[in-house]
Amino acid sequence: MIQATETVSENAQIAKAYKDLLRISYQKLTAADKKMIRLAFDTAVDAHKDQRRKSGEPYILHPIAVAKIVADDIGLGAPSIAAALLHDVVEDTKYTIDDIESMHGTQIAKIVNGLTKISNLKKDINVSFQAENFRKMLLTLNDDARVIIIKIADRLHNMQTMDAMPRNKQIKIASETLYIYAPLAHRVGMYNIKTELEDLGLKYTEPEVYRDIQKKVQENLESQQGFIDGFVKMTKKYLRREGLSCKIEGRPKSIYSTRKKMVYKKLDFDQIFDRFAIRVIYKADPDEEKFLAWKIYSIITDHFQPNPLRLRDWISAPKSTGYEALHVTVMGPEGRWVEVQIRSERMHEIAEKGYAAHFKYKHGKQDERGLEVWLNRLREVLEQPNSDAVDFVKDFRLNLYASEIFVFTPEGDLKSLPQGATPVDFAFHIHTEIGMHTRGAKINGKIVPLSYRLKSGDQVEIITSDKAFPNPSWLDYVITSRARSRIRSFLKEDKKQIAVEGKEILRRKLKHLKISFNSKTVEKLLDFFKLKTSLDLYYRVGIGTIDNARLKKFSSDQNNRFLNLFKRKTQKSTSSSLVDEDKITNIFDQLVFGKNEEQLEYQLSPCCNPIAGDDVFGFVTVSDGVKVHKNECPNALTLRSNYAYRIVNAKWIDSSQDEFSVKLKLTGLDDLGLVNKVTQVISNTNNVNISRMSFDSNDGTFEGHVLLKVKNSALLKKMIKQLQNINGVHKVVRE
Repeated sequence: MIQATETVSENAQIAKAYKDLLRISYQKLTAADKKMIRLAFDTAVDAHKDQRRKSGEPYILHPIAVAKIVADDIGLGAPSIAAALLHDVVEDTKYTIDDIESMHGTQIAKIVNGLTKISNLKKDINVSFQAENFRKMLLTLNDDARVIIIKIADRLHNMQTMDAMPRNKQIKIASETLYIYAPLAHRVGMYNIKTELEDLGLKYTEPEVYRDIQKKVQENLESQQGFIDGFVKMTKKYLRREGLSCKIEGRPKSIYSTRKKMVYKKLDFDQIFDRFAIRVIYKADPDEEKFLAWKIYSIITDHFQPNPLRLRDWISAPKSTGYEALHVTVMGPEGRWVEVQIRSERMHEIAEKGYAAHFKYKHGKQDERGLEVWLNRLREVLEQPNSDAVDFVKDFRLNLYASEIFVFTPEGDLKSLPQGATPVDFAFHIHTEIGMHTRGAKINGKIVPLSYRLKSGDQVEIITSDKAFPNPSWLDYVITSRARSRIRSFLKEDKKQIAVEGKEILRRKLKHLKISFNSKTVEKLLDFFKLKTSLDLYYRVGIGTIDNARLKKFSSDQNNRFLNLFKRKTQKSTSSSLVDEDKITNIFDQLVFGKNEEQLEYQLSPCCNPIAGDDVFGFVTVSDGVKVHKNECPNALTLRSNYAYRIVNAKWIDSSQDEFSVKLKLTGLDDLGLVNKVTQVISNTNNVNISRMSFDSNDGTFEGHVLLKVKNSALLKKMIKQLQNINGVHKVVRE
């Protein structure tokens, strides 16, 4: 009886969710649309009838939730809603793609097939599975853009309902989300979804940081509400005087973007001043939008002092994502900066919905095929499907978040490029052949280095020569996917030719050293020279980087290896007899790995310099064993996303005696005796010693650098707080 009651209750819940789906749809659904969606719903209900999620709820609620995101938050039409309802049917149930095509037609079957191909990837031990997964997902852009968009919606709902998953899976999925899905959502103009994905990603990768900032944001919002209300009230009054009726709303900065700014600019929460923005949303006919935006700007800046460096005009030159608005930062009451975003109702809808709204307005009705216009730009990177998967994803991701600049050709045509682009990027953007034969560049009539970073408004002229070809140094400064992939492709072929010659040279040199040339010797050479592949080895021999002297050193090392191994074993045996191993564990800091808390050989990674007590993880490298990184390491997201199968859980136990080097940077206002005060604080902190210290004073300000030996992170944090309390010290950061 209880089970029957639960079934009735769940059926009612499913029915309500389906009705909500039809009600909240952004597009106006025709009778034929509703029939299409109903058939997909019935198929999904039947397919998932015996399945449940990890949380215990009926599985069908997941595809309905994904379809709601597609229908309302993204705003796609009936075929996409139907495909979202069916997105897990072929992967998880008895239904085949042929069944879907016969029941729902070719269009929906094609989208479902694309979603299924993404999910059914086989693991290949020779590649990064995660990177290969991303690559194959991105390659579906060539099939149907809606596949990617529904996949983003699927990821959003999975992130919203991830509490029931084990911690290691939460970290892996959240890292992938921050690495590729959030930037992808940003690039297709789905800003609301992008923001939610980022916040949820932070919630699961750094839960304590997330909760701390969330609490501070809420407290700040409550304490600032009076100020925000006052600013909005004044703005409405000034606009009303000019006969303008606008909707004005406040928006707090997202938790993720707050954290990002704190890390990037090394600021405390209280030092971030743009913690909220005001949106002014006005009604306008299309031909009056631009005029009214600047009129509102003029009214606001007449009453509030603008910051001239913070004006962003995305109405005259919209972002490639379709985003249009005027952003201005003004000095509000009480001397506080406030960002004001000025948008028409149409612009606001595009900012909220992304491309669905953009093409609704552009074509007068929803035309999902309009997405192809923008996606053609992203397909450039897909033209090199045989490149390394990790490089492929890095290149693709590089252009997802990049801000845009606008430059001119010699003929006056306007071209959009990512911020930081160089003349070489511009050359490949114009045409591959121009890029391949670039010899130099003129910017505004003057010759500049090819590494010059283009600025908006530059007029760019490329100088070409049939004798010019790409060289490896170009990869140090080009940033666009198109340029990088073409340069890599050329260099790879060039490298192969040199490697063929290098292999023969190596064979002769090893013979001269009386070393056999075989696979075992090649493996030892790779290990000795810290190289990944035999191609790298042969290439370096071919260009002379690995010369006779280095090969003789290798030969000598091989002869001495057995003796060194014997010495190490003898020393280990002697030390073991003199010292109790359990006692060492209790006295010295230990780093343990995995569920069983094993002790492994490891190296502390120099990219983030972890010390005892830091939250860390291990990464199994190809040639250097386990490297330990801090959880907040700049490279953590990339490693967890592309190489999750090589991540090892790690933690410190008993942080007590061992010492670690830490660099601190102090800045602030110069004051008499300040150096003595800093020295005194450090000296008075137990188990912290100064290795090196330097202070520079300049016109009343100072910058100090201190190298310390510390026992653990708890001591370091305590000491940093004390340093920050010294009068005149503005900021203390760990370098």
